[in-house]
Amino acid sequence: MKRFKRRLSQTLRGSHTIDESLSELAEQMTIEENGLKDSDIVHENLKMGSDGESDQASGTSSDEVQSPTGVCLRNRGNRRISAEDLNKRLSLPADIRIPDGYLEKLQLSSPPFDQPLSRRSRRASLSEIGFGKLETYIKLDKLGEGTYATVFKGRSKLTDNLVALKEIRLEHEEGAPCTAIREVSLLKDLKHANIVTLHDIVHTDKSLTLVFEYLDKDLKQYMDDCGNILSMQNVKIFLFQILRGLAYCHRRKVLHRDLKPQNLLINDRGELKLADFGLARAKSVPTKTYSNEVVTLWYRPPDVLLGSSEYSTQIDMWGVGCIFYEMAAGRPLFPGSTVEDELHLIFRLLGTPTEDSWPGISSIDEFKSYKFPKYKTQPLINHAPRLDTDGIDLLMSFLKYESKKRISADESMRQPYFRSLGPRVHTLPESVSIFTLKEVQLQRDPGYRNSSYPESGNGKSRRQSMLF
Repeated sequence: MKRFKRRLSQTLRGSHTIDESLSELAEQMTIEENGLKDSDIVHENLKMGSDGESDQASGTSSDEVQSPTGVCLRNRGNRRISAEDLNKRLSLPADIRIPDGYLEKLQLSSPPFDQPLSRRSRRASLSEIGFGKLETYIKLDKLGEGTYATVFKGRSKLTDNLVALKEIRLEHEEGAPCTAIREVSLLKDLKHANIVTLHDIVHTDKSLTLVFEYLDKDLKQYMDDCGNILSMQNVKIFLFQILRGLAYCHRRKVLHRDLKPQNLLINDRGELKLADFGLARAKSVPTKTYSNEVVTLWYRPPDVLLGSSEYSTQIDMWGVGCIFYEMAAGRPLFPGSTVEDELHLIFRLLGTPTEDSWPGISSIDEFKSYKFPKYKTQPLINHAPRLDTDGIDLLMSFLKYESKKRISADESMRQPYFRSLGPRVHTLPESVSIFTLKEVQLQRDPGYRNSSYPESGNGKSRRQSMLF
């Protein structure tokens, strides 16, 4: 790992942009890993890999032509370049404020619009507009500080919108933390209404700043503000959005591996987005992260608690079940303090596993060493009385001992529990919020407290936990 981080650090100190550096690092690592095949399972304790950016820009219009060398627009004759043309050419959002005089300069210096735009030319154009520059963003408030990063609330001069600035300190020897490399290389390719957007990357000699869209709070803070009594309609809407974002990740072979309320961000409209991909992995890429280092303890599945080093998308589904229960019941499902304590809590509720309920469990050394009592299964309805029958059935489908029996994100969205949201939630484009539908509306939470209510945790915002 140190070798890769040093290589990235050396690459960053050159003339390349951070995006190009990450791409080149990924290409080098891909060459070194030549011969490794994709599989549906992550085998731990192997050499680390990372996904880089392809040369192709993301498509935003039927007018764009994708090619391995860049993006171009079809020639429409001799006419002046408009801001709309530029946005399409550089794959920019429509609300970007193009600097005065830039269009005229582009008219003179840019390759004709019927010629491909190389990645280097595209980077240069973005830099001239203001991307990749620290002065483009105004720091407003400090949201929190962690071991590697400090997070600020900020404002973009390009759009005048609020942003979250995650400023990562770069050590001379170590370079960029591997979690930052992972987060950048994955988020650059994940574009979805229920996944936090990475707007920009700013690199200096001393820091690497990731510019994210700003959301008001995380799910944990939202629940705190509601006195942990959420409307059951809101529980359903939040859960559906979690599954929608997760299904998108899983279809692209990306495991989040750290689902918890602090890593789910919510804006004032009620849109929920998956965040903090520092532990995420592309599951076709072998990893070196040991199983007991992934997923916060309370949301970690029992197979991983018992030392499993190979898993697939089901690792995230157990966490979804724990979060579902926490929203519905107002308290964590398995708040263990150690691995053994966590397993005791799980077995006390779901019953101590046997060969019938979990084939192969009796041969796992870790399980035998703990010598658990023989707990009987308890009815989940006794612990989550606010859930209806469909909700209980869905909860049970998440909390299966055998990982392969846990329901997938795609399948769970089509369960009867979500029928009241209507059929149109399943046909929305990936980039469109479910709140564009009239039938999807948040309700006022019974325990709602206004924004003046003191924050928990000695005045620290619970939101900062998603960023470190």
